[in-house]
Amino acid sequence: MPKQQIRSDRLRQPSGVFSHATTIEAQGRLVFISGMTARRADGSIAGVGDIETQTRQVCENIKAAVEAAGGTMDDICRVDVYIRNMEQFEAIHRVRHEYFREPLPASTMVEVVKMTHPDYLIEISAIAVIP
Repeated sequence: MPKQQIRSDRLRQPSGVFSHATTIEAQGRLVFISGMTARRADGSIAGVGDIETQTRQVCENIKAAVEAAGGTMDDICRVDVYIRNMEQFEAIHRVRHEYFREPLPASTMVEVVKMTHPDYLIEISAIAVIP
């Protein structure tokens, strides 16, 4: 059974690029992707001070990890997003729209005070199920 988005008339439709819930028959490999930041492979940080550039780098890092495990971005069922400024929600979702297609992964987004480096604006962890 492929990944499916769960919808309910009792829930307001999401305001961003995510599903309230997703379902997938758990046959295949579960891949747990650690929190990815805007750090490039060479160690530099992409987009210091620019949430869209950092979000794009984070998504590219997630994509690299899921592809290294043999999957695609479509295999991601859940993401947890940690950001420094909730007012950047719309900008983050503009970029997420470039990487995630329906059925969209379930998602939680929270604003945090600090991250592991003062230049990080966003961090995303993910769970994928690869058939």
